[in-house]
Amino acid sequence: MTEYGTFPGARPRRLRTTPAMRRMVAETRLHPADLILPAFVREGISEPVGIGSMPGVVQHTRDTLKKAAVEALEAGVSGIMLFGVPEDEKKDALGTAGTDPDGILQVALRDVRAEVGDELIVMSDLCLDEFTDHGHCGVLDAEGRVDNDATLERYAEMAQVQADAGAHVVGPSGMMDGQVGVVRDALDTIGKEDVSILAYTAKYSSAFYGPFREAVGSSLTGDRKTYQQDPANVRESLRELALDLEEGADMVMVKPAGPYLDVLAKVAESVDVPVAAYQISGEYAMIEAAAERGWIERDRAIMETLLGIKRAGANMILTYWATEAARWLR
Repeated sequence: MTEYGTFPGARPRRLRTTPAMRRMVAETRLHPADLILPAFVREGISEPVGIGSMPGVVQHTRDTLKKAAVEALEAGVSGIMLFGVPEDEKKDALGTAGTDPDGILQVALRDVRAEVGDELIVMSDLCLDEFTDHGHCGVLDAEGRVDNDATLERYAEMAQVQADAGAHVVGPSGMMDGQVGVVRDALDTIGKEDVSILAYTAKYSSAFYGPFREAVGSSLTGDRKTYQQDPANVRESLRELALDLEEGADMVMVKPAGPYLDVLAKVAESVDVPVAAYQISGEYAMIEAAAERGWIERDRAIMETLLGIKRAGANMILTYWATEAARWLR
C-alpha cells in the first residue's frame, strides 16, 4: 500500500504552515468596508443606557450617537443603521412617532448626516414596531391582525420622512407584501430617486430577537409568525427575493445571519445585487455571554462568525461589533 505523502502534491498542510502562508492563500477576506453598525438612539435620556442582554451595546443619546457614527467612519465601517426608541407615552396604535418629522428617528438621521455627510452611509430602519403601543410592525385591524395594505400606507409616509431627514438608504423590515414597491413609489414621488432600498427580503420569525426587543423597548406581546418567515422554509425566501427585486430593491438582506447561512448562500447565488446579512442581537448575546464565562475565546469567535457570513455570500454584514472588528482588520 502506498504511504500517504509519496506523491509531491499530497500535502495540503504545506499551505497552512505559517500565518503569512495562510494569509496569502485565504479564499475569503473580510474588510472594514464590509461592515455596517446597527445603533439605537433613545428619546429623553441624558446619558447612554446599557442594554442588559447585550453587554457593550447602549441606547444612545443624540450626542453619543453622533460620536459613535464618527468612530465607525474612522474605523472604516461603510454604514450605520439607525433604530429610534421613542418615549413610551408617544407610542400609539398607528406608530405616529415614526412618521413625525420631529420624531426621534428623524431627528437622529439629521444629526448623523450633519456629522458625517456622505462619508458614511446613513441607513434607517423602516418599520413601525418601535413606535406602536402593541409592538407589531404594522397597523392592526378590528380583529387584532396586521392589516397589510393599511400598513403599506404608513410605510410610504415613513419612507418619505426618513428620506427628507437625510437617509441614504431605507430598510423596510416589516415583511409586508408589496412593501418595496410602495416605498419605491413613495420616494420617487417626492424626488428622492437617489435614496436606495435595502429590502429585508428573508426575515425569519426567530427566537434570537429577544435582546433586540429590550434594546428598542418593544411593547410586543405574542409573536410575528403571521408575517415573518417560517424557519422551516427556504423556497419561500427565493419567492420573496424575486418579488423584492421586481418591485425595485437595490439591495437584499437575510436576517438572522448565523442560523440561516444556507438561505444566505442561496440568495447570494441567485442575484446580481448586493446581499446583506444581519448578525442579530441573540447571536451577539450568545458569544458575549459564553466569552464572559470563559467558555470561548471572544475575539476569535467574533471574527470566525463574521468570516462565515462573508464566506456564505454576504457583501455586507450588519453587526454590533462593526466598529471593533473594523479596527482589528485595519
